[in-house]
Amino acid sequence: MRYLSVKRRKIIFLFSLVSVLWFPVSSASAAPCYGTRMPKQFKFFAGTQYYNIFNRYLDHPDNGKMRSQQEFILASFGVFDWLSIDLKGGAGDIKQKPENIDQRNYSAFLGGGYGFRLRLYDKDKIKAVFGFQHISIHPHIIHPAGVKNKAVLDDWQLSALASYEFKKITPYLGTRWSRCDYINWVNGERSRVKSDLDKSVGFIYGCDIAITDKWWVNLEGQAFDSDAFAASLNYSF
Repeated sequence: MRYLSVKRRKIIFLFSLVSVLWFPVSSASAAPCYGTRMPKQFKFFAGTQYYNIFNRYLDHPDNGKMRSQQEFILASFGVFDWLSIDLKGGAGDIKQKPENIDQRNYSAFLGGGYGFRLRLYDKDKIKAVFGFQHISIHPHIIHPAGVKNKAVLDDWQLSALASYEFKKITPYLGTRWSRCDYINWVNGERSRVKSDLDKSVGFIYGCDIAITDKWWVNLEGQAFDSDAFAASLNYSF
């Protein structure tokens, strides 16, 4: 059994506090949670990921909802056995449907994200992980009816997962708190529409499927706060 020492708990507390206070200040989308498989100290994971937000309701009915498809290259580095830093870069689009107005379709362009995971428990094939994830999506500018529209999908989350390892598959369940805002500039005038604050707590379900000792697939679904699905192919160096 691995329990966190007092010193480690202090480090985790300070790191989490800085994350919660600092990361929301920057542009950030709710992100996949990666699961409970983490690299050992000084080890490295890499992979490719597809993420689809089928539906995320925005605050106030007039603002409707938005969707997004995203593709990323993933990288995770083990700072310690119990702490990993997770990075991603790629592209994504935004589809935003206000009430009684035509949908705005922003074609895919740059996107990226970062986060960290903390292993809280690891014994007898059971693991528990706490994580922070953050994504920022910056699609192409559009000009409907000659009006310049720019958008950013701004999303961050805190998550807690628990898994049980079988021979080839490791299913996991968990929960999260997330925000997924729509930032819009119309002819240079900026506005931020928050995601529905009554739907900030979500349910996470997923699994890691081993292909070999080095290769595995991660599948993850999200519900309640958003309807979303993620799939990734990963390699352990």
